[in-house]
Amino acid sequence: MWRLRRAAVACEVCQSLVKHSSGVKGGLPLQKLHLVSRSIYHSCHPTLKLQRPQLRTSFQQFSSLTNLPLRKLKFSPIKYGYQPRRNFWPARLATRLLKLRYLILGSAVGGGYTAKKTFDQWKDMIPDLSEYKWIVPDIVWEIDEYIDFGHKLVSEVIGASDLLLLLGSSGETAFRATDHGSESDKHFRKGLLGELILLQQQIQEHEEEARRAAGQYSTSYAQQKRKVSDKEKIDQLQEELLHTQLKYQRILERLEKENKELRKLVLQKDDKGIHHRKLKKSLIDMYSEVLDVLSDYDASYNTQDHLPRVVVVGDQSAGKTSVLEMIAQARIFPRGSGEMMTRSPVKVTLSEGPHHVALFKDSSREFDLTKEEDLAALRHEIELRMRKNVKEGCTVSPETISLNVKGPGLQRMVLVDLPGVINTVTSGMAPDTKETIFSISKAYMQNPNAIILCIQDGSVDAERSIVTDLVSQMDPHGRRTIFVLTKVDLAEKNVASPSRIQQIIEGKLFPMKALGYFAVVTGKGNSSESIEAIREYEEEFFQNSKLLKTSMLKAHQVTTRNLSLAVSDCFWKMVRESVEQQADSFKATRFNLETEWKNNYPRLRELDRNELFEKAKNEILDEVISLSQVTPKHWEEILQQSLWERVSTHVIENIYLPAAQTMNSGTFNTTVDIKLKQWTDKQLPNKAVEVAWETLQEEFSRFMTEPKGKEHDDIFDKLKEAVKEESIKRHKWNDFAEDSLRVIQHNALEDRSISDKQQWDAAIYFMEEALQARLKDTESAIENMVGPDWKKRWLYWKNRTQEQCVHNETKNELEKMLKCNEEHPAYLASDEITTVRKNLESRGVEVDPSLIKDTWHQVYRRHFLKTALNHCNLCRRGFYYYQRHFVDSELECNDVVLFWRIQRMLAITANTLRQQLTNTEVRRLEKNVKEVLEDFAEDGEKKIKLLTGKRVQLAEDLKKVREIQEKLDAFIEALHQEK
Repeated sequence: MWRLRRAAVACEVCQSLVKHSSGVKGGLPLQKLHLVSRSIYHSCHPTLKLQRPQLRTSFQQFSSLTNLPLRKLKFSPIKYGYQPRRNFWPARLATRLLKLRYLILGSAVGGGYTAKKTFDQWKDMIPDLSEYKWIVPDIVWEIDEYIDFGHKLVSEVIGASDLLLLLGSSGETAFRATDHGSESDKHFRKGLLGELILLQQQIQEHEEEARRAAGQYSTSYAQQKRKVSDKEKIDQLQEELLHTQLKYQRILERLEKENKELRKLVLQKDDKGIHHRKLKKSLIDMYSEVLDVLSDYDASYNTQDHLPRVVVVGDQSAGKTSVLEMIAQARIFPRGSGEMMTRSPVKVTLSEGPHHVALFKDSSREFDLTKEEDLAALRHEIELRMRKNVKEGCTVSPETISLNVKGPGLQRMVLVDLPGVINTVTSGMAPDTKETIFSISKAYMQNPNAIILCIQDGSVDAERSIVTDLVSQMDPHGRRTIFVLTKVDLAEKNVASPSRIQQIIEGKLFPMKALGYFAVVTGKGNSSESIEAIREYEEEFFQNSKLLKTSMLKAHQVTTRNLSLAVSDCFWKMVRESVEQQADSFKATRFNLETEWKNNYPRLRELDRNELFEKAKNEILDEVISLSQVTPKHWEEILQQSLWERVSTHVIENIYLPAAQTMNSGTFNTTVDIKLKQWTDKQLPNKAVEVAWETLQEEFSRFMTEPKGKEHDDIFDKLKEAVKEESIKRHKWNDFAEDSLRVIQHNALEDRSISDKQQWDAAIYFMEEALQARLKDTESAIENMVGPDWKKRWLYWKNRTQEQCVHNETKNELEKMLKCNEEHPAYLASDEITTVRKNLESRGVEVDPSLIKDTWHQVYRRHFLKTALNHCNLCRRGFYYYQRHFVDSELECNDVVLFWRIQRMLAITANTLRQQLTNTEVRRLEKNVKEVLEDFAEDGEKKIKLLTGKRVQLAEDLKKVREIQEKLDAFIEALHQEK
């Protein structure tokens, strides 16, 4: 009952306040009543009953405010009408005390909420350290599962004011964690705190209504002062925020630096505890091998190759290479001031490793990137490889240089540095340089899974950019493009309006779109700066930069380290999304190729170009070994016949015929000895070596080109021919062979003693063959000179030409002369020539003296050879006279002795050459063949040129696709294990 009376009294107070208020028209609404009065629930106010039915029950049970008298309401500066004073001084005293308490508690509520919001903002600004969990020992993470440091900190901040109610999902949940009292205390605290929160809201609403009712009392100066104060607070908060971000950045870099040596030791260990890290280390290497195999599979960048890689593109001298060096943490690329240095694509695979080293795909040499001499050697090697790739008449090349860089703390990814895009072709460049660079860049960027790292020079006008238009064509929606603004330090210094930098980073200046925008500094332009010096300069610049202080740039958008983390994340995300689809496409390709092979070559093994080369290599070496199995008799017969064919003309024309013109045997032998000695000293040994070398070539060629029946594979013919030619070109006969051979030949020709009748007959047979061959050649020459005889003219309807008729008349006249004097010397006298010419003129034939001499040479040669053959037949029975040195005999057979000496010299020379061939030269040739095969094995272009055909190409494609699929499957398996 007393509660009802108190409520009635409160209602009377409100009514009297409304009635006696002066200067206010109409009734005063309930919201303008005193806060304490409004906090007491009026039985006649339906709105309050509907709004707080639960708190009313709680209030009546536990609140002590219902028993307190009310104090007089006082508004300032509004003055209301007179109100009778009532004797409620205890209520007024309690109201003042409670108001002070409510203000304190309300401030605590606001302060706690502000503290929580600030903490959440700081927590969001902290970089994600999940990638660096390996830095902290595992025991820390095990402890962290049981101890929540962040929640404890928040609890301490908010718990100091006993306002955990604001941090939980509901007040009841928050109190459940801290209250250990009785159930009634829980209800009491919940009801009291709810009233405090309601009173705080009512206080704020009352003050706002009072300010609106009183008008705008604050002057423009106060508003301006308040704005200035707010701006200063904002600047201060931004400064604190920047310092906090930089602080976390420095802490993270310090942790990385302190643990670098530890990572080296960990990566060097081989125990079970780091198996997972070993898998991560080798994962990027496995992926890089897949890309290398794909590059070999199709050097023109097959459209089926949609595996991700980071493609670094930009205008020339925009800083592409410098950004890549900062990511690789080493100055590994050639440097130049303003000139084109990147002349071919360079694929750089970054991976973890205990030591900071670099090595090429096709080389085993490791370059220590911590040593300046190795860095210089690496830059020189890259420059040499680029120049080697560039063909004559070109400036750039599409051929890729593959480089692996390993080191602790490197982000695992594959980057491709492309030649810089140019706008104008300068002197010294090929005319198609600009188009070639565009085609190379488009070929890499058109891969739908390639991440485009677009590099833009911040120190030049944005309107001069060429690469942004190219990138926007390849990736119009910006789903796989990361934009990097370089040389921001120069841009901030030179750009009149820093807002342009902000527009670039926000993606509002260029027409292209991107996943992210970054601003970096890659040094002061000094090529001798180290990576550490550049990094320190970059951090110092951004720490003092106005771009960060004025929030034009955000902390996560600056430094190459943040760029490296972002690119690595995008790269691996793209890899995980696309690699399995690529593996499926190669499985389908493999099935198609295997089906085609079975249909076309069902009985042949799938030998690729390397395997076919090994097979051909074994066949060629077997054929070289077969040379050693040639019988000595076969070698000597071939050598003797070939040597006589080479020297027979010299022997007949320069030795035998001049000696045969002498009058007696003494002069004949003297002439023969002199000419044989001259011939042996100057020509014979060299001719013999040439014959032996040609014979070796012919036999080697015969073994190489001889069909092997059904086992013969014509796919090796080009290769065998090339090996044969190159081996013969490289082979050189022993220089000392001629000297030793000269002595042997001279001794053989000095011998004149024929031991038996069999040798004598063999010499006569040899002489007859030689003279008959010469006689046949002479008669053929005379026939060509005089034309066909009467039989051929009648049977084959052939006629003589005018010149042939003249030669025929001359021949007939000369033959008459020889019949008259069969022992005529070899040369015509002048009067004889005149006589022949006059006799022909008398028959109406005009001839020249030179024609008479030419005809005489052939006519006399035929006459002499026929006479020599007749004499040879007479000498068949002359061996008896030879043994008696032709004493008391009219028969002279010195010409038979000459041919016996020649024949014996040929036999001895052939035997000597055969020994040298089988003992020395065949082995040297085999060695040369092996060297040629080894050189061809290392020359891929040679193998592609010499081993051709549909069968080879199909087997080659099948092998590559299988290798790609197997490597992709292994990589996918390792990738799933890493997840």
